Parts: sequence; C-alpha cells; structure tokens
Amino acid sequence: MRVRFSSLLLLLAFFILPASAQTETQTCYVEGLSEKLQCGSVSVPLDHQQPSGDQIDVHYLVLPAIKPIPNQAPLLAIAGGPGQSAIDNAALFDKVFTKVRQTRDILLIDQRGTGQSAMLACDEYSLSQQLAMDDSQVDHSVEIDKCLQQQQYPVRWFDTESGVRDFELVRQALGYPSVHLYGISYGTRAAQVYLKLFPDLVETTTLDGVVPMQQSVIAIGQAIERGFNMLLQDCQENANCHNTYPDLVLRFNDLQARLDKQPENLTVAHPLTAEPSPLTLTKAKLLGALRLAMYSPTTRALIPYAIDAASRDNFQPLLGLISLSSGAGDMAMGMHLSVICAEDFHRIDATLRESLQASYMGREMLKLFDAACPIWDMPPAPEQFSEVLKTDKPVLLLSGQMDPATPPSWGELATVGLTNAKHLVSPYAAHGVAMQTCANRLIADFINAGTLEALELECFDKDTRRSFYLNANSTEPQSFAGESNSDSN
Repeated sequence: MRVRFSSLLLLLAFFILPASAQTETQTCYVEGLSEKLQCGSVSVPLDHQQPSGDQIDVHYLVLPAIKPIPNQAPLLAIAGGPGQSAIDNAALFDKVFTKVRQTRDILLIDQRGTGQSAMLACDEYSLSQQLAMDDSQVDHSVEIDKCLQQQQYPVRWFDTESGVRDFELVRQALGYPSVHLYGISYGTRAAQVYLKLFPDLVETTTLDGVVPMQQSVIAIGQAIERGFNMLLQDCQENANCHNTYPDLVLRFNDLQARLDKQPENLTVAHPLTAEPSPLTLTKAKLLGALRLAMYSPTTRALIPYAIDAASRDNFQPLLGLISLSSGAGDMAMGMHLSVICAEDFHRIDATLRESLQASYMGREMLKLFDAACPIWDMPPAPEQFSEVLKTDKPVLLLSGQMDPATPPSWGELATVGLTNAKHLVSPYAAHGVAMQTCANRLIADFINAGTLEALELECFDKDTRRSFYLNANSTEPQSFAGESNSDSN
C-alpha cells in the first residue's frame, strides 16, 4: 500500500552485469493509457558490492517509439519525491514527451523502494482519516518506528546511488547503447548521479526543477516561504485579484494565528462523497495543502480564493486543495526517508538550521527529520556525494520562477561545474517546467540534435502569465493581460 502520513506528506509532499540480471519483456497495460506497452523486471543485487548476495526485482516500463529507428538511445525519465513511482506516472510522461516518443522509446523504471520495485511502504491513511486527524498531535517517532518495523529489506540499501546502479543494469539488460536522461525534482539528483557514475553512457541530460548536488533538499523549507511571499505579492500586483481580495495578507495571517491557538474542528462535505465529514484543520494541514497547490499554476490560481473563503469560515475550497494534496502525496515514505536521512540530514549545519527555524514550514520539516532520521539510522552518504557535478556533456536545466520547491537559484548553483549547459527560467512556471510550458518540445529538439546550440527559444519566451480565480463560478483564471496596479507598491 502507498503510505500517506497526512501531515508528513503535506510537509514534504532523490557494475558489470551479474549473471542474474536478465529480463524478459512482456506486453502490459497501465492506468491512463489504452495501448499495449512493454514491461518487465531485472533482478539486481540488494548490495551492489555483493553481486551474488540477496536480490530484489526492479521493474520497468517501455513506451515504445511510434516510428522506431534502430539503435536509438531511449529517454530515461526519472520521477521525483524521493519516493514516487515512474511507472505510475506513465500517462503523464507519455503526454509530455509525445514528440520525443515519435522516434525513440521512453524508459520508465520504478527506482528501488518505489512502486513495484521492493517498495518501502507503510500503513495508509484514508482521506477521511487524514481530514479528521489532529496532525499537530502525531508522534512522528512512533509513526516512523512502525514504518521501519514493516520493511522486508534493510533500508540502508535504498539510497540514490544504489538506485542509479539499478538503472544501469536495466539499460544493459534491455540492450540500449546509451540513454538520454530527464529528471524532475529529486529525479534531477538521480540524473546527476547517473551522469557522474556512467558519463560515457549518457547522450544528453535535462534537469527540470533542479536539486544541485551541493544542496540539502531539507532547505526546501526556505523555498516554500519564498513561494508563499511571491504568491501574495502576485495577487497584490494583479488589479483583479487585489480588488477582489484587498486584505488577503491580513486574512491569511489572521487565519494562521487562529490555528496557532488551536485547531478548528469542523463538519464539511466530503470531497468525494459529499457526505458530512469531520475536518480537524491545523496550521500544518493548511500550509501543507497550500504548499502543494503552489506546484501547479492551475491550483496556485485557486489559493487566494481558498484563503479568503476560509477566513470567512467557508472551508470547502480549502478542503478541495487538501484532497488534491492527499492524492499528490502518493509516495513510498520509507524510500523518502532512506534518501533524505542518508544524503541530506547530516548536511544540516548551524547556519541552515537557524535559517529553517525562521519559518514555520522549515521548523516543521526539522521537527520531522530530527525525529525520523535517528530511528531510520541510515549511514551518511560519503562526502564526495555532495560534490558539484563536473561535466562537458550537454545539460539543459529548467527552472520555474514561481517554483515553491526548487527555485531558480538552485538551478544556477547546479551550473557551477557544467561547461556545456543552458539554464532556462520560465517566469510564469512553477514546479515541473516541461509540464507547463513548451519546454517539452525544446527537450525533444535537444535530444534529437544532441546539442544545445540550435535550440529555438521563441515559444519559451512567449509564455503568458496566469492569473487567479476570483469566485466559485470562475471556470478559468482571469488574465493578467492589460492589468496593472500602480497602487500596490
């Protein structure tokens, strides 16, 4: 089962082929796609230093090329999280990379610990349980210990490098000569590790929502604060939004202050059944839902309306965002902890800790990992793991100016050791630029050309700014076009 620790996920919501590594591809179907696809698994060592030791099965899915060309390197698309299943997102990757798939396969691999690949899963809360629970009273230590006790395999082997070595064994088993890499969010870390370990087997790399090797992802607490402030400022500078919600900041602050004192115990219409359902609204639940809503321009556009309505005791719009957040949080919590506790937790120095303590979301993340990582007991990644990626291979980096998780400054930091790179920042995209702009077509052109030199960026430069929903009857956000608010400065 997929784990959904309600408050945890809202706060979070990264060799030579052994004889056993062989595969037999079979026809299969996945949710969201009606066509026949190709899937299978490769048996890989649990510990890559012990190739004849315990094995796990790593599952893959191939979206076959529409008009295949012999010996074409596939696009290996790596999911985020850490803890998300790439195979579960097959329909999304198929839609985004339609142009890529015209002449080459899309290869999706469930990284070890996720999806079908020895998933590090824990007990699941239903949506009704998530809504009703007072997550401010959750004992993270107890929850994490329960999760650890449920695992079949030692969690120490579920780090990024082990997962990337699995990817390489799958490539060998399928007979691909090399790969093009696309990583989103935490997947950008995995892509960089692949490029570090196997540079001669990588043709191009695209990093979308970049996590630099030098950066602890726990610093996302700072990025969230930036995202909230940017959203409130955007509404103030948008004439329609400012006129509709002139005191949005005050109402938002008052709502947080109310929840700081005590949670709100409410009865609401269940978002799936419409039946009366209890909702315990806490500050963590509020901010966690708003944080995940900021990942997409579409749900981001709902936030001012949801905040204003909640401040007037209409919690139904906010409930919609919370329910969307619960679905977005599908991930393997155990794998998430293995990665963060091994690769990020020990990088929290006094400066970062002080910075995180300055924001509510930062403090909540610290509280979670301070409780979880001593229990999860992952050996820290070696020091060289966090060294900057240095390569002359072509690398395309994509950042969204409105991204609440991986801001453009992180993308810039990742370019330090790249001598053949281009960093594009979309002013109106949030998290996952390829899903929100014409960047998916640029990626296809980049892959097909094998170089950054000829990319035509006109479509990227023409992207338009999304605005905000102004009431319950809005079918789409009101446009920024022609709007100005000279009094908002």
